[in-house]
Amino acid sequence: MPHHSHTALPPAIPAPPGAARRNEWHNVRLLLPYLWEFRGRVALALTLLAAAKLANVGVPLVMKDIVDSLDASRAALALPLVLLIMYGALRLSTTLFAELRDVVFVRVAQRALRRIALTVFRHLHNLSLRFHLDRQTGGMSRDVERGTRGIGTLMSYMLFSIIPVILEFSLVALILLTKFDWRFPAVTFGAVAAYIVFTISITEWRMDIRRNANELDTRANSRAIDSLLNYETVKYFNNEEFEARRYDENLRKYETAAVKAEASLGLLNIGQSCIIAIAVTLLMILAAEGVVAKTLTLGDLVLVNGLLIQLYIPLNFLGMVYREVRQSLVDMDRMFALLEQNREVQDSPDAIGLPGASAAIRFEEVDFSYDANRRILFGVSFEIPSGAKVAVVGHSGSGKSTLARLLYRFYDVGGGRITINGTDIRDLQQSALRGAIGIVPQDTVLFNDTIYYNIQYGRPDASRDEVIAAAQAAHIHDFIVSLPDGYEARVGERGLKLSGGEKQRVAIARAILKNPRIMIFDEATSALDSATEQAIQTELMRIAEGRTTLVIAHRLSTVMDAAQILVLDAGRIVERGTHRELLDRGGAYADMWALQQQEEKTAGALSLTT
Repeated sequence: MPHHSHTALPPAIPAPPGAARRNEWHNVRLLLPYLWEFRGRVALALTLLAAAKLANVGVPLVMKDIVDSLDASRAALALPLVLLIMYGALRLSTTLFAELRDVVFVRVAQRALRRIALTVFRHLHNLSLRFHLDRQTGGMSRDVERGTRGIGTLMSYMLFSIIPVILEFSLVALILLTKFDWRFPAVTFGAVAAYIVFTISITEWRMDIRRNANELDTRANSRAIDSLLNYETVKYFNNEEFEARRYDENLRKYETAAVKAEASLGLLNIGQSCIIAIAVTLLMILAAEGVVAKTLTLGDLVLVNGLLIQLYIPLNFLGMVYREVRQSLVDMDRMFALLEQNREVQDSPDAIGLPGASAAIRFEEVDFSYDANRRILFGVSFEIPSGAKVAVVGHSGSGKSTLARLLYRFYDVGGGRITINGTDIRDLQQSALRGAIGIVPQDTVLFNDTIYYNIQYGRPDASRDEVIAAAQAAHIHDFIVSLPDGYEARVGERGLKLSGGEKQRVAIARAILKNPRIMIFDEATSALDSATEQAIQTELMRIAEGRTTLVIAHRLSTVMDAAQILVLDAGRIVERGTHRELLDRGGAYADMWALQQQEEKTAGALSLTT
């Protein structure tokens, strides 16, 4: 058996802002496989893009020839019809090729979004319970939503905004260098360099403001969703105004950050416009001087103006593109940070399926703590023979439910080991381990869907007859058919439309449908009244027959038939034996029994007097 040294992972430490900034660009690499998958489409899209840019740069060149041919000093007699038709064709080609490019590329972008969103979703389901207990779902869903949107933005902008601007700039530079003297390209290149430096430096400064606004937006969203999920608690304590004030406080901070972000955007736009205006003015002065000196024609003046407009419009757009790309990288970074969260519980490379047809469970000197300062279990050892039923009882907080979580491998043990049929569960595939265990938890949470969906969830490929049979075994079928919508009745978010007992019966039906080798009843009848509990208890005993069963119970009357009862106190087994043996011993179990019998008598007397 391999040696295991599994320890709980420390919480992830957020990277310093500088580190986050350096790593954001590395996320671009993660998109390359998705582009490579559709390399034919990407190549075609880039070809169409190049054609659109060549047509775009051709427009001012044709315009120069048109102006020169119409110049009175050249005494042109005929209308330059061919040139005008070429001008119209080039204008149309620019739009046509750009639109075709988008049509070709849309599948690439959408497939990448789908694949990455699915990867993140799968990874989140593979992370440990510890991660999900620490995480606020509302904020996390906003991070994933913004991240996937950022990927779409990044892919289209990187390919269809940055590459075209570089291509267009190269073509304009080539024309300026070949047709005009050195001053024209010098002013153009100088202005472009100043524009890019200014845009990048101001945008980097803005990103910190924007990142802070994002953080506050996520926090406000988490606050709102958390409050709405706990709607009943808010109502119980009449705290609607308190919740509104807390939400508004988060929104106020976001408002301040968002206003600052918009103001800084105004500064960026003004600076960019100044650089462009100065450069265009200088170049038009140079071109006008050339026309006056007769070294340039009127057509050259029009050409310079047309080239500069065509260069600076996308360059101005490039400022926005750079901002959006940086924003997309920040959004993606938050999402990809979720992918970098380590899976605390992982399958070992040589993990195997569950051997044997039955299942004998052993806990061997198991130690466990949720964090270093709070140890839960101390050297717990016991055995559940194949097909037998063992119960664990004890006061609240004694560590009973932790045993079920460890057996399910939501966490790995801190010391000792848990085996099934002699194999350490850390050497089993998690899917095989969990596929063999059915659980009826203390607090059943249902999906916001139909009753049928929630029962069938135990085995999604089960037939309707099997679902109904499971509901009948759990004594919930009659209740379901009495509802106006029957099995199609919706249960509400987290099952809030059903009573505690009804939810518990759905959980029991779901476990019956799964038909596992191992059953865990974690306070399975705690939400039921006494009459219902007795009816369900009979069914639970029937379900448990022939299965290895762990019953975690607070009410001792439900575990009298167990082959062995363990009494857990502060993480240690203090007594073990059958119900009769433990009563005869007169220890902790006997005291708990006497106390519960007294409570039941008192409750019975009260019900008679009311």
